Amino acid sequence: MKGSHLFLCLFSMCCWVNLMPTAGNKILHFGACRVSMSMTEIRAGFTAIKANIQARDPIRTLSILSHPHSLHKVNSSDRCCITHHLFNFYVDKVFKHCKTEDSYVNRKISSIANSFLSMKRKLEQCHEQNQCLCGQESTEKFKQILANYEGLNVTNAAMKSLGELDILLDWMEKSP
Repeated sequence: MKGSHLFLCLFSMCCWVNLMPTAGNKILHFGACRVSMSMTEIRAGFTAIKANIQARDPIRTLSILSHPHSLHKVNSSDRCCITHHLFNFYVDKVFKHCKTEDSYVNRKISSIANSFLSMKRKLEQCHEQNQCLCGQESTEKFKQILANYEGLNVTNAAMKSLGELDILLDWMEKSP
């Protein structure tokens, strides 16, 4: 009997720990979808390589994420959808083409990519539960981001997108 109480206590603690955000995690709200993400870890990784990545960007006059209508003034109901698209975009397109000769930079990129992959999965769950509906506005804004990206050489576009990661992180943290 004593063992079953101990098991129940340990099981309860494990469940509680798994439900609590870990240190440095932030609960982000994307419409009806709420996800926990380690913004501190991602920002630290990005800050460590930002100058290196941005120095590789040969086109300073164009922005992929800061186009006048890309992420600005997104309706609350469309935030989940566009965020879902953006995580898919970064995981499927950007990180695959961001390789450098510097192993330290590559490790940081890989760490950020793993965090994005985890978020992508969480947002897919929201999407599958119909909590992440895509309206015309989010679809149009994402099409603009893709057009900006596809207008460049793949490697340059990937480095530029990675160099603009702080724009995305700032936008995500401003979520209502």
